[in-house]
Amino acid sequence: MASEGNKLWGGRFVGDIDPLMDMFNSCIATDQRMWAADVEGSRAYAKALEKAGLITRTEMEQIIKGLGKISEEWSKGSFVIAKGDEDIHTANERRLKELIGEAAGKLHTGRSRNDQVVTDMRLWLRDSYSTLATHLLDLIRTMVNRAAVEIDVIFPGYTHLQRAQPIRWSQWILSHAVALCRDFERLRENRKRTSVLPLGSGALAGNPLGVDRDFLCKELNFDAISLNSLDATSERDFVAEFLFWASLCLIHLSKMSEDLIIYSTKEFSFVTLSDAYSTGSSLMPQKKNPDSLELIRSKAGRVFGRCSGLLMTLKGLPSTYNKDLQEDKEAMFDVYDTVCAVLQVATGVISTLQINKDAMESALSPDMLATDIAYYLVRKGMPFRQAHGASGKVVHLAETKGITVNLLSLDDLKSISPLFTSDVLQVWNYTHSVEQYTAAGGTARSSVMAQIEQLRSWMEKQDA
Repeated sequence: MASEGNKLWGGRFVGDIDPLMDMFNSCIATDQRMWAADVEGSRAYAKALEKAGLITRTEMEQIIKGLGKISEEWSKGSFVIAKGDEDIHTANERRLKELIGEAAGKLHTGRSRNDQVVTDMRLWLRDSYSTLATHLLDLIRTMVNRAAVEIDVIFPGYTHLQRAQPIRWSQWILSHAVALCRDFERLRENRKRTSVLPLGSGALAGNPLGVDRDFLCKELNFDAISLNSLDATSERDFVAEFLFWASLCLIHLSKMSEDLIIYSTKEFSFVTLSDAYSTGSSLMPQKKNPDSLELIRSKAGRVFGRCSGLLMTLKGLPSTYNKDLQEDKEAMFDVYDTVCAVLQVATGVISTLQINKDAMESALSPDMLATDIAYYLVRKGMPFRQAHGASGKVVHLAETKGITVNLLSLDDLKSISPLFTSDVLQVWNYTHSVEQYTAAGGTARSSVMAQIEQLRSWMEKQDA
């Protein structure tokens, strides 16, 4: 049986804890990742204790010096986790006592692991957002730059996976970049809500010893102070929001990956992935599999699973802290690592992708211009509903004759509507087709360039 040892909750209990329960209860393997945040929070709390007259200046200096040594050990990888170190808080306080003696026992005055752990988590996640933002912005920039270079490439746009209308390849790229811009803005909003100080809330009732929370807020560079101590120690909205943000971001990237997987097949041959982001088959030597994209697609499911799992855990909890919340950190770390990897791989895929312009243009077909026929008649004064029906008759007539619509004679077209004249020939030009869509957000060259410039301006503001 395991003894209480260095456990922070010793004293009330008589006898030993079952070794299996000890292992089941431990989270040091996961939460040691927050060592820097734990040291940072403890350093600020020591200063707040001294300010409140709860420890002497000498004791504060001893504690801060000891925490500096602990930080150095973690940084160098020499920190030794001892048996009985149930979590990062226990480990750091145990080591602090070894370094400076009994003064270490004063650090936890008025503080609970309930407000300590959520402070650590908020510090860790708040500071991690900058890395995610950098990776996300790199991906968006790569996509926008590619869209600018390949703006004159036209290929089929699809709805229901059926050829729909001609569009610019750049319009497709930007459609995914715009979704990622929304993800970036949500990330920034999440960071603000994460930057709320819970330290000083105690276990649930608050701090009765005059600890200055405004001082702690400034010392730890938080944007605000939690309003209610019961809520502060138990709410994990900021984690749930992060997991949802990650789920939505990866859903966007999964959608892009699915398109590229389809476009990379022999049947389409629109794009070719770099060998650096492909793998082969152990049996079929000719295969070149888009495993990078497939893994991005699969990671979306993994991340969403983490999100739904935490929400189900939170759904069953009563007020204030419950040990169920130990599950939050594993989800947070796993999702962060997953998203970081996905964003970097996606950037690599997009930056090295090769397009097959000839295959893209060959996939364009005259039937995709059926809507253009309707627009042609609308410009001649025909109401759209009538023009839509006339265009449908043009398509049907061509199918009946076994030819494409652009091969119908002028007499064939006049048999459907007298508004058809020789200028209908301009309808059968794919560049003319895309150049119609000059409205903001459309696929005309001028519109796509406007999108590119707008996104570049947006990116400059994020870099500032």
